[in-house]
Amino acid sequence: MPQPLPIDKDYLVATLRDLLAIPSPTGYTDEAVRYVCGRLESLRIPFEMTRRGAIRANLSGRQYSPDRAVVAHVDTLGAQVKALKDNGRLAVVPIGHWSSRFAEGARCTVFTDTGRYRGTILPLKASGHTYGDEVDEQPTNWQNVELRVDALATGRGDLESLGINVGDIVAVDPQPEFLDTGFIVSRHLDDKAGAATVLAAVKAVVDAGVSLPVDCHILFTISEEVGSGASNVLHQDVAEMVTVDNGTPAPGQNSRETGVTISMADSTGPFDHALTHSLLRLCREHDIDHQRDVFRHYRCDSAAAIEAGNDIRTALVCFGVDASHGYERTHIGALESLARLLTAYMQSDPEGPLKLRKRPS
Repeated sequence: MPQPLPIDKDYLVATLRDLLAIPSPTGYTDEAVRYVCGRLESLRIPFEMTRRGAIRANLSGRQYSPDRAVVAHVDTLGAQVKALKDNGRLAVVPIGHWSSRFAEGARCTVFTDTGRYRGTILPLKASGHTYGDEVDEQPTNWQNVELRVDALATGRGDLESLGINVGDIVAVDPQPEFLDTGFIVSRHLDDKAGAATVLAAVKAVVDAGVSLPVDCHILFTISEEVGSGASNVLHQDVAEMVTVDNGTPAPGQNSRETGVTISMADSTGPFDHALTHSLLRLCREHDIDHQRDVFRHYRCDSAAAIEAGNDIRTALVCFGVDASHGYERTHIGALESLARLLTAYMQSDPEGPLKLRKRPS
């Protein structure tokens, strides 16, 4: 029977603060990966990195194979320079799937080959004193925004002199706020809050010194926002994988910013029935506040793993994020509940395909 383990909320919040401070749009994740590796080293958890830079860590159990995995991603939304414009500004395209509506007004950093520049993403018609009502009438799309670099640049040649090139990565400021009410407001909670929660759950298991029945691989992927995610990070003996990501409280959805949201299906179809209901049972047995939901416009690391040909059972557990892929908000209570569920899952006896195969002496 899994033991209830205390979750170090101070550690969880500190880890989330640190991760949010590290720019990591898909394609620019090395610093965030190094940070997570440092957290794993401090917990004395063995890990390796894939050729692409994803992380595979391992918590040993009495059974070594087949085993299970928990996965979160450290990459975030962002943008990329599409063109250097004659007016001294930059055309940009999104990294990941998000609306330019949430890019308008965003402070950001452009990473060049030789340095970095601060800037702001603005609508093409940004001055009300110049354009009047046309400010409100222009379309909302990525062709109608541009990046104003905070450097003297009035033409394409000035941008070239600054060393800015097509393809440079643009990281959008998270602007985090940790409120006394328990709410956390920031861009990129998807999925840095998930990664911090996974690390907090792992710390709880390590600190308690509990014995796990099955090896549990802790995975951190670096390309979930562009769809490939866990496609090539899995160990071949993984029989089931629980993905940690954000849920979506909104009209017509059953997710909340409190408790754990268990996703029953996303846009790729239903999640594994046995594994999902095992997680629901753990919530009931450990009095973890939870709810179920179905997501229509959503895919996660589980989909990438299945589409890559991995023969595994998958499930998705979520912390509720209001205004996902925009100005996001969650609550520390949801992260704590999720961490409690993950510790219970890692301690739970194997079911289904996880037939007992003891570790060789």
